[in-house]
Amino acid sequence: MAEVKNKQVIFKNYVEGVPKESDMYISDTATIKLKVPHEEEAPLSVLVKNLYLSCDPVMRIRMRKPGDETSSYFTPFAPGSPLNGYGVAKVLDSRHPDFKEGDLVWGTTKWEDFSLITTPESFHKIQHADVPLSYYTGILGMPGMTAYAGFNEVCSPKKGEYVFISAASGAVGQLVGQFAKLLGCYVVGSAGSKEKVELLKNKLKFDEAFNYKEEHDLNAALKRYFPEGIDIYFENVGGNLLDAVLLNMRVHGRIAVCGMISQYNLDRPEGVTNLMCLIYKRIHMQGFTVRDYYHLYPKYLEYILPCIREGRVVYLEDIAEGLENGPAALVGLFSGRNVGKQVVSVSH
Repeated sequence: MAEVKNKQVIFKNYVEGVPKESDMYISDTATIKLKVPHEEEAPLSVLVKNLYLSCDPVMRIRMRKPGDETSSYFTPFAPGSPLNGYGVAKVLDSRHPDFKEGDLVWGTTKWEDFSLITTPESFHKIQHADVPLSYYTGILGMPGMTAYAGFNEVCSPKKGEYVFISAASGAVGQLVGQFAKLLGCYVVGSAGSKEKVELLKNKLKFDEAFNYKEEHDLNAALKRYFPEGIDIYFENVGGNLLDAVLLNMRVHGRIAVCGMISQYNLDRPEGVTNLMCLIYKRIHMQGFTVRDYYHLYPKYLEYILPCIREGRVVYLEDIAEGLENGPAALVGLFSGRNVGKQVVSVSH
């Protein structure tokens, strides 16, 4: 069978500090046959055409040199090879009994036009195509499950509680806020621009929102929005904001630690000085990973699909067109360039 060109986004080398577009490059030299190799070469493999790729903050951690404390949990990218992460794809050929030609799937794939997947067990077959396929990189994929599990399973929310979300306009935060509102909570989010603050209040129906970049005293800002304190904090940022939140938590408050994007590009992470609040206020602070909750995915779909179809939950996306714009889209996460879930569209 003839080979076709396979455009790729190649990871150049391990990154220190803030990632740059030049830490990746576009390659047009690779080719691929649009057929799964013989069974002995690739048993149970699946060949896919990639449609949408997900830009996620955790990809910054995978750019680090192996050997630090994260390497045992996050597999580092390999210099000279394509990036990989969550994506939506269409099956072109398959030797796996669970997938057939024409199936739409979401799961881990490479940043390239076509990918041969040798471990398709991580793929989920898409059964509901009456919603945008790009949603399976976000609200119907890993970020959606992260929001659902982190809020409901880790935070154990109750109607009427006071909820604060950092990075609230991002892929996960925007959903946590809407889930909290549907439950009847008071919800405040922080974001990094006036545009995002307005979206939180007007589009996503948060009760309040503020631009953390305009607040010289985060402790005072939180007291302004939560005069009676915070019951639930959904943590996406870390650093000084976490320190201020600890001072404003209520007794028996809960903190779900989802991410700490303010720390990913630092050689030496910032310290947190107000941890004694955990004792005084009997706060439950728990880190979590979505990997532990994928067994709830069918239950989540039962909950979220009617919400989407009936307009009770909306989802903000920022879609970059073309693989060649993938590096800019990815590094833009760390300057807040994106508005909503950052997606790269490879093919329609």
